[in-house]
Amino acid sequence: MRGHLLFLGLIAAVAVPAAAQQWPEPPGSRGQQWPDSPAVQSKPKPKAKPAPRDDVEELTPSQIRRAQEPVPSPVTPRDMPEAVKRPAKNAQARQIECRGAFARDSSHIRLAQIFGPENIAYTEVDGPENSKLMASVVFPRDPQRRLEVLWVNDSSRSGTQVIAINGKSNWAAPRGIKLGTPLAAVEKINGKPFKITGFGADGSTAADWQGGAMLTHPGGCVVGMRFVADPRAPEDARRQVASAKELQSSDASVRAARPTVVEILIGY
Repeated sequence: MRGHLLFLGLIAAVAVPAAAQQWPEPPGSRGQQWPDSPAVQSKPKPKAKPAPRDDVEELTPSQIRRAQEPVPSPVTPRDMPEAVKRPAKNAQARQIECRGAFARDSSHIRLAQIFGPENIAYTEVDGPENSKLMASVVFPRDPQRRLEVLWVNDSSRSGTQVIAINGKSNWAAPRGIKLGTPLAAVEKINGKPFKITGFGADGSTAADWQGGAMLTHPGGCVVGMRFVADPRAPEDARRQVASAKELQSSDASVRAARPTVVEILIGY
């Protein structure tokens, strides 16, 4: 299965108007540059091994053991996703909120404390050009509950960079958007039309929420997503959206192509 192709370029693109897409360097990124164009639709290439730093340490055996201990008092039931507090009978209860386990200052250890160390794996995930990236994977053996979490600080596995919903995952993004959600429904949630890129081989990406509700979320995260056209849609409509460089979600050709969400990224 193809890994998710969206990454920091998409997050940067939907976070600010197209005319001002200058993104500050994320703390702890050791010089990593944010792509400045919505045309960048791939994960960054694997990072070079970072130089030693005074403020970042490798995980020690004691830190790993702490992940197996009972959840400490700072992690309260309010921090826990509904999927952990109360097993859901449907996927709607499994929604990401930009706090607690998925806050900006989360970490691999925090995920292990909340979800259980047996449900977290630090492993390789698909990157661009057949490369691999290291990420903390939540519920790695359950495709419907799987999440990939990449960190700003790889050595300490801390500082949430991007949370990826892909494959067969039933997790919902902020405001309830899930894989398979029609683009028209996303527009309704946004409260107004938004810009998307043309439909290339990997589909289309949300390029600018144009001040709609999807632009900002409690906790400070931003949300990007990828759409693909319905292969059963009229061929003329699919050809029109494939040849365009930029489209509005409300365009007649986009409506006729019946796109749906196939990947969601939540980042900081």
